Amino acid sequence: MDHAYLGEATDIVLGQEFLTWLWYKSESQAGRFKTDANEPFALFMEQRVSVTGGEGDAKETTSVSGLLSELREAKTGLAMGKKVSKALVRIEADAEQWSATLKAEDMSLSSFKTPKVETKREEGEDPDSAFLEKMYLLERGLAFLDAVFAEFLALRFSSGWKEEAADVGRWMAQDA
Repeated sequence: MDHAYLGEATDIVLGQEFLTWLWYKSESQAGRFKTDANEPFALFMEQRVSVTGGEGDAKETTSVSGLLSELREAKTGLAMGKKVSKALVRIEADAEQWSATLKAEDMSLSSFKTPKVETKREEGEDPDSAFLEKMYLLERGLAFLDAVFAEFLALRFSSGWKEEAADVGRWMAQDA
């Protein structure tokens, strides 16, 4: 048996569970999360979510983009057994905002946007300051995503997962 294939299948399932759990958590706790250093931040699922179900020729994907109320169609797909395959998330902290698209298949992120960095510098300012600020904002945004993923993994591999999974199931069935 090809172990690389097993790893890929595990990654997809874990990624789908993570994105589904993240959607549930962001709704059930009004987007409130904290880093390990106890720094509060908010994370929300935005108006672009894709859910996928089935395999091979029977594979079906529903992509929803628009107002949050329209996400009900994607949530209905979850209740029918589909899994979140891709989602746009928004992170807020200290009046700053990041966004990224997370993909369950390989746990990749794309379209990562940080708060805007002022590129006009005053005379005598370090010419590298805009670059350094951008790198700081990238690192900070990734730290928020790492904190949420670490919270998920700690829960996913604990004895509390069974109860959490039941809560997620009830949440999915609410609007279906």
